[in-house]
Amino acid sequence: MKLRILCSLLSLCTVASAWTDYFSFDTIPNPAGIDPQVGAMDTMPDGRIAVAFHRGEVMFYNPTNQSWSLFASGLQEPLGMLIEKDGSILVMQRAELTRLKDTDGDGSADEYETVFDDFGMSGNYHEFAYGPAKDAEGNLYIVLGIASNGASMAGEIRGEFSEVGEVDREGMSDKKLWGKNKGKAGRMYARVKWRGWVLKLSPDGKKMEPYADGLRSPNGIGFDAKGRLLITDNQGDWRPTSPLYDIKKDGFYGHPASLVWRKDWDGRIPLKIPVPELNKMQQPAAGYFPQGELANSPTWPVILPEGAVPKGIAGQTLIGEMNQPTMIRVLDDEVDGVFQTGLVTMFDKSPLGIGSNRTAFGKDGSIYVGKTQLSWAGGKGITRIKWNGKPYAELEKIKALPKGFELIFSQAIDPASLKKLTVKSHTYEYHQAYGAPKADEQELVLNSSVLSPDGLKLTLDIGPLKENYLHLIDMSALLTKDGSKIYGDKVWYQVVKAPK
Repeated sequence: MKLRILCSLLSLCTVASAWTDYFSFDTIPNPAGIDPQVGAMDTMPDGRIAVAFHRGEVMFYNPTNQSWSLFASGLQEPLGMLIEKDGSILVMQRAELTRLKDTDGDGSADEYETVFDDFGMSGNYHEFAYGPAKDAEGNLYIVLGIASNGASMAGEIRGEFSEVGEVDREGMSDKKLWGKNKGKAGRMYARVKWRGWVLKLSPDGKKMEPYADGLRSPNGIGFDAKGRLLITDNQGDWRPTSPLYDIKKDGFYGHPASLVWRKDWDGRIPLKIPVPELNKMQQPAAGYFPQGELANSPTWPVILPEGAVPKGIAGQTLIGEMNQPTMIRVLDDEVDGVFQTGLVTMFDKSPLGIGSNRTAFGKDGSIYVGKTQLSWAGGKGITRIKWNGKPYAELEKIKALPKGFELIFSQAIDPASLKKLTVKSHTYEYHQAYGAPKADEQELVLNSSVLSPDGLKLTLDIGPLKENYLHLIDMSALLTKDGSKIYGDKVWYQVVKAPK
């Protein structure tokens, strides 16, 4: 307590940013001769960490002796991985979902099996492929990014080609087919099949079902602890800021480029559909990452296991972030069966750094964070984060109420610190333009803030909640009864459905 007071008076330390009091942050040595940009990670049954690097190598990191070994090579931009029970590895590379097998037991893959490749490729640099995620029945889910007008297509494509949007050949050779278009198909487009779609595959990959569409650059797909299929997408055209989606069968998620591949599509050019009509079609985001504040490019969702973090937040979803030096914890809530979230910073102002692209968990509870940059903002290498077992003050749960929110903390809050707590709200305009500023931003009147007798539950009355508004609760001024600050001191809650 005396140390905390001294720090405050002399401004010699920042309690709120001292994640190192509870977690260690270590850099894993990079494998020799490898570009250490991480595209995929998972944990082998024996505890080794499987890592797919951007240039196409799949390697194992052994935490016991800190050694690397090569398992496979020659893959094309792998951006997803799933370890199977027999030790085989499913890897989503640009052109296909591949199963890597070591059939002779020598420690390296000798069989590269194509599991699924029935989707289009135009050769555009932005046509990334992500996954797989596996549901309780063993079905696999992959999601395909759409192309960008920042570069051309290849002279030869794979699969069907859509003429919707008119091809702009002006100044282009026949071999290029498509150059920097002039808005006729949009900034981002899906000229080949299933771009912008989530595809559901049978466990053996032999049957495919188009599952949902409207995605843009979805660099994160995974199931949460309650079986929801979560996908993160990136800010851009038709994306006011980066969203978090709860994917439902046959859902449309806002980006119209992929509509041309619907079986029952009426042939209209997506960009000519009135925005109100598109807005009515789309499924709402379960959460938003405010651009430049919480995240610029959210990445892979994973489930926090017990032992990696305190028990009160184990089972929650953790999401990486490319541009900001933080990760994001998802607090899930439901109102009348509608899923909506509060998003909380984690490891902000810590030694984590930027570029957090993929996450895996060691058998000892270590959190392995793989980084990448791919010519954008980001980093390289792997950071190992290990909790030391000490409890700390954090927001564990949030619940929407008819006139505000209920917050549950891991440690008792000092009532005197409630005076400086603030709540703001804003919304976003859905439109074709790249990103959007906050709309109707305002600080809300805090009618009351009531603590439970044990100091762990805080009830905020701000009046009836507005649907489709993002609410920021700034807890940076809160203190616990022993003088500690809150770790992860801001939460952004998206009200999809307001409770009555």
